[in-house]
Amino acid sequence: MEQARAGEFDEFVAARWPALLPLARLLVGGDPHRAEDLVQDSLVKLWFAWPRVGDEAPEAYVRKVMVRAAARSGLRRWWGERPVERLPEVTMAGDVSADVVERDRLEAALAQLSPKQRVAVVLRYYQDLPERQVAEVLGCPVGTARSHAARGVARLRRLLVDVVEPAR
Repeated sequence: MEQARAGEFDEFVAARWPALLPLARLLVGGDPHRAEDLVQDSLVKLWFAWPRVGDEAPEAYVRKVMVRAAARSGLRRWWGERPVERLPEVTMAGDVSADVVERDRLEAALAQLSPKQRVAVVLRYYQDLPERQVAEVLGCPVGTARSHAARGVARLRRLLVDVVEPAR
C-alpha cells in the first residue's frame, strides 16, 4: 500500500514539476535557484501530507505551501550577494532576445512588489485563479486579495512604463 502511495506521489511530481517551477520563479522574484528550492521544500511538505491530500487536491495544497513560504521568505532581507546566470551561447531559430529582455523586466518589477502583492498578481493573472481562491491561499478576505492584486498591478504598470520622448 505504501509503495502505491509513493508511486502516486512520484507521478504527481513528474507531471506537475514543469508547471510549479515557473510559478515559483515568479513568486520569488525571478531567482531560478530560490525557485527550485521553493518547489523542493514545498514538495517535501506535500510528501508528509500526501496520505491526507493525495486523493483530493494535492496541487492546491502545494501551491498554498509555495505561496506562504514565498511570502514568509520575502519578509526577510538578504544583504549578501545574489548569483546570476550566464546564458550559454545557443543558436536558435529566431531572435528571442526581445522576449528575454521583456521577461527579465517583468521578473525585476515583480521582485519590487511586496510579497503579498506579488503572490496575488501571480496567482490571479499568471495562474488565472479566481479571486476567491487567491484569498484562500493568502488567508485573507476576498476584498483584501482583490486590493493586493489591484495595487500590485498598478505598481507594475508604474515600474514597467517606458518613458520615451517622441522623435521629431
